[in-house]
Amino acid sequence: MPLEKMKHDQNLDVGCVWKKFHWIGRLMCFLVGIAFTGFCVCSLTLLHTFQTSYGVYYGALQEPGGCVVLQETSAAYKEQVVLINSSSFINGTEKLVPAVSLWNANFGAAERTDLSHIVFGIGASARLWETRKEYVKLWWRAGKMRGYVWFDEWIPAMDSWDRRFPPWKISANTSGFKYTHKQGKRSAIRISRIVSESFRLGLADVRWFVMGDDDTVFVAENLVTVLSKYDHTQLYYIGGNSESHIQNQYFTYNMAFGGGGFAISYALAKAVERMQDKCLERYEQLFGSDDRVQACVAELGVGFTREPGFHQFDISGNPFGFLAAHPIAPLVSLHHLDMVDPLFPNMDRVQSLRHLLNAATFDPAAVLQQSICYDRRRRWSFSVSMGYAVQIFRGIVSPRELEKPARTFSDWQHRDNFLSYPFNTRPLPRNPCQRPLVFQLSNIYYQPSTDTVLSNYTRQEEEEKEKTMPVCGGRISSPRRVQTIQVSKHRGDNFWFKSPRRNCCKIKFGKRKSKQVEIKVADCEDGEIISMYP
Repeated sequence: MPLEKMKHDQNLDVGCVWKKFHWIGRLMCFLVGIAFTGFCVCSLTLLHTFQTSYGVYYGALQEPGGCVVLQETSAAYKEQVVLINSSSFINGTEKLVPAVSLWNANFGAAERTDLSHIVFGIGASARLWETRKEYVKLWWRAGKMRGYVWFDEWIPAMDSWDRRFPPWKISANTSGFKYTHKQGKRSAIRISRIVSESFRLGLADVRWFVMGDDDTVFVAENLVTVLSKYDHTQLYYIGGNSESHIQNQYFTYNMAFGGGGFAISYALAKAVERMQDKCLERYEQLFGSDDRVQACVAELGVGFTREPGFHQFDISGNPFGFLAAHPIAPLVSLHHLDMVDPLFPNMDRVQSLRHLLNAATFDPAAVLQQSICYDRRRRWSFSVSMGYAVQIFRGIVSPRELEKPARTFSDWQHRDNFLSYPFNTRPLPRNPCQRPLVFQLSNIYYQPSTDTVLSNYTRQEEEEKEKTMPVCGGRISSPRRVQTIQVSKHRGDNFWFKSPRRNCCKIKFGKRKSKQVEIKVADCEDGEIISMYP
């Protein structure tokens, strides 16, 4: 047989053998794949076991107040956690939190933030002190608070200083700093350095530095509540924006407006003090003090923590609609009080503020907090602003509408423009029958026998105005025969350490033609909804 034909036949035989046994190769690939998959599964199992044995936990559920429910923990990790209380179980699972994460206001006295840990810096001017000092007197508690009023120059009152006010200091000379803004005042440089100057005093056991103006009014208990949520050893810059969209755009939404007050943690104050003077040299073109503070904080890479209870109050006119629909947040401060009408009718500004702050002493967490409920029998809608006012609306008004502030006020430029605000508002109805009947706080007191705070609200309308009101027809009965409203509520100091939710309220039904309505405000029950319909 020729050599070439033999080679050809051999090639054919090899090809036939390969075609006959090619399934063996595929089987081998399949077996190798199974082996590799098993190896991966075993590796992951071993890795999980290794991690768990060293305290890595997973499946954690965040609870209000910073508490964490750990669904699975190792024995090693349990040595680093503490049990909140003996009854802390959810579906048989213990509520555990890392010891370092305990919220100051919820736990031991050694960890709790109180007024003694706060140093206030109040920016004041010699020229305006006599007219603004009454605002400071309303909220300052001599002997219980620490801080100073920082003046630009000496005033005669310093020789016989009234100890009902904070002690005074005169700010350091800032003439060496450039100020080039054409419409501002160079006193902004002085005021922007108050936190740094306060830090240099070297006061002991300070956690927070809080800035405000001489026309800023603070609700001290709520300020402590807000700051207790944060770790003062970290870098925190806390405050509120302006109520004017234009102001926020001109300055920045990342800035705490100084008139509404802002808080700087001790750690951040220490960092700012080191670099602020050099920082200020780079921002000679800025307008105010608060934007200079923000610029230096931004250079440290620290963000703005917004708390909606700080109020710059950049509105004008009647603030009723804004206050009666306060956001779900503790009232911390009010500012620009000379630019708005008195908070209560038939009172001057200082009297009306004293009236509101007096209500806050009975239940500070609840002051201005809105509750909404309905009288289904009479088809009335109620909006209760604790310690301030109660409104009755004829017919059904949904919570979605009632939680929007009614525009009884104007914007900072004295215009009625809903686009001027960084929050939702609703217009005042033109039809008087669609406007609410307003009852404002008359008195408030504590009833020890029932452990209840009782507040009474009365109508403030003048007789002549009452005579001009139209008679509203329809099947809905008129609420005008109601003369007083009494609201009862248990004080809730831990209200703001839960998830943000309004209190619910219930109408106590009396005689159909009764001139008094009784309302009970309390935590919403499980499954309870705010609706006219059951």
